[in-house]
Amino acid sequence: MSPESTGQNEHYLTVMRRGFRTWRGDRPFWAGLFTMAGGLPIAYFPYANLHLGNVTLAMSTTAGAGSLIIGVLLVTLGLTMWFHSIVRVFAGVAAILLALISIPVANIGGFVIGFLLALLGGALSVSWAPGEPVAEEADDEEQVPVTVGAPVAAQEVPDDGPTQTFPQQAVDFDKQVQADGGRHRAG
Repeated sequence: MSPESTGQNEHYLTVMRRGFRTWRGDRPFWAGLFTMAGGLPIAYFPYANLHLGNVTLAMSTTAGAGSLIIGVLLVTLGLTMWFHSIVRVFAGVAAILLALISIPVANIGGFVIGFLLALLGGALSVSWAPGEPVAEEADDEEQVPVTVGAPVAAQEVPDDGPTQTFPQQAVDFDKQVQADGGRHRAG
């Protein structure tokens, strides 16, 4: 590294991959992906034509509009899980209900493929919880010691209140646990 260099230059793909990884970790990414993937076959199959030689098989039913609506709603719920994760429980429950409704309405839920994907996405969305933020550990010098048995007046109680001392407990819990071997003794 030369003195003029500010640091190692990273490739832009590495930076984008790390950014995507961070974005993906802050939301129910897989739930949204499975929900959207489940909505596509549900919406597609009623309008698809299968060609076998000179024979064309049409999958369209009278509930084609219902299939389209369910598929579009599932894709919308998947996008909602990604970009508005605060409503993930509602979106997950709605995705599960739409997946169940797609069985009688949309060619057995997009030939079971869309049904299973949307059901899995909804379940993942309902069960997803945001991670706890990583707390930085403070140094021992910065921690405020807690003294048991100190008078209440020393703990910044208004002057007009009574002062009272709490009984001193001379028990060091770490030493007691080590002496007991982790067992709790009553007494």
